[in-house]
Amino acid sequence: MAARTEIEGCLNQWLQPERFKDYGPNGLQVEGRAEIRRVVSGVTASLALIDAAIDAQADAILVHHGLFWRGQDGRLTGWLKTRVERLLGHGINLLAYHLPLDAHPELGNNARWAARLGWRTDGRFGEQDLGFVGTQDQATTVERLAIDLQASLDRVPTVLPGDGRPLRRLAWCSGGAQGYFEAAIAAGADAFLTGEISEPQAHLSRETGVAFLACGHHATERYGAPAVGERLATQFGLEHQFIDLPNPA
Repeated sequence: MAARTEIEGCLNQWLQPERFKDYGPNGLQVEGRAEIRRVVSGVTASLALIDAAIDAQADAILVHHGLFWRGQDGRLTGWLKTRVERLLGHGINLLAYHLPLDAHPELGNNARWAARLGWRTDGRFGEQDLGFVGTQDQATTVERLAIDLQASLDRVPTVLPGDGRPLRRLAWCSGGAQGYFEAAIAAGADAFLTGEISEPQAHLSRETGVAFLACGHHATERYGAPAVGERLATQFGLEHQFIDLPNPA
C-alpha cells in the first residue's frame, strides 16, 4: 500500500507533464481514497472501465484518456456526471496522462509499440517531439509490414502503399497523429504509422511515394498505461491489472 500523494509524485517525476502543452489536465483528475493498494490501468476512463475497476476492487485507475478536455463547458451532467459519480461513490482515484504517456522514451505508447514490433528508434520529430523515427537494420515491404501490424495489434490496418519502395526508415506516432504525416516525410520516412487517417493523407501518400498505415487509435495506445502500471506495482509493491476494453476506433 502507498499514499496517493506519493504515487502521483512519482508519476509526475517519471512522465514530466509540465513539459507538454496538452489538451487537458495531466495527473490526478478525480481524488479518491488516500491510500492505494490496487491499480487498474486502461486506455480510456469510460464507464465500462470504471465499472470493471470497481469489480476489481481498485483504489486507483491509470489511463491515457481522462475525463476532462479543452473545450468542455465544465458542467457535471449526463455521461460525465455518471462517470465522476461512480468514481467518487467508490473512492477511486483517477490518474490520467495524455501526451506525456505518448512521449516517454521507455514507458510511453510509442516506445512500447516500437518494442513490440522490434523497431529501432534513432530520433524524434513533430510537434513537441511526439513522433518517433528509426532506420531499421533490414528493409521490409508495405505488405509484410501490414501483416506484422495485424498480427501484433489484432487489427487490420488501413494501408496507403505509396510508391512501393523498400521500407527501411519508419516513423510512427500513436493515436490521432495523422497530421504528423508531413513532418514524417520531412524526417526522411519511407512509411508513417499512426492510429487514424483523414482525407489529406491519401493524396500526400500518392504524391510523395511515402506509405501511410492507419492502425487504430485505441490499438496503438494500449501499451503506455500498463507499462507505467507495472512499474508502479514494482516500485510500491502494489497489485496491478490492465483491462483492455475493445474499441473499433
